Amino acid sequence: MKRAFVLGLTGSIGMGKSTTARMFAEEGLPVWDADATVHRLYQPGQPAALIVSRLFPDAMDPDGRVNRPRLRALINEDATVLDRLNAAVHPLVAQDRARFLAHADAPIVLLDVPLLYEIGLEKACDAVAVVSAPPEVQRERVLMRGMTEAEFQTILDRQMPDEEKRRRADYIIPTTSLEGARQAVKDVLKDIRRTKDA
Repeated sequence: MKRAFVLGLTGSIGMGKSTTARMFAEEGLPVWDADATVHRLYQPGQPAALIVSRLFPDAMDPDGRVNRPRLRALINEDATVLDRLNAAVHPLVAQDRARFLAHADAPIVLLDVPLLYEIGLEKACDAVAVVSAPPEVQRERVLMRGMTEAEFQTILDRQMPDEEKRRRADYIIPTTSLEGARQAVKDVLKDIRRTKDA
């Protein structure tokens, strides 16, 4: 079986990445969603939850669930907590991603990863598409979700600037309108199929 073409999808918070990933799925692409994988791994009895219970028992509820507010408080109190957590959980996420790629039965597959460039995952992709919107649109979307200005800024500080992501991207998908994004998704796939078959 011919190896699938791996397209990475990324973009800063509030840029429309999840909506765009759904558009790729609607075009028939199998999608591996990093956020959904992490969420699943943190469910009671799952590997990441067991790691938290071992490393940070104070962050667990009696029913085996990770108490996210308590875990966030621990991270805010001690800068090393996040590093220890990431060091333990990232290999689990990487294993899940490797399983997805090994069993992907399609010519093109999508890796939906918020911090794709930040963790160097572009090296595992044949091409990367970046979703982007003007800063004022991004800010409005994020604050409408109920996030505070300070929380938004904290997340932005951890992410590579949009301008740099766009500079590195093979494809840029503008997400100001749903129609524009959908057309860009179709154009990206058309270009990949053309170059794959060339």
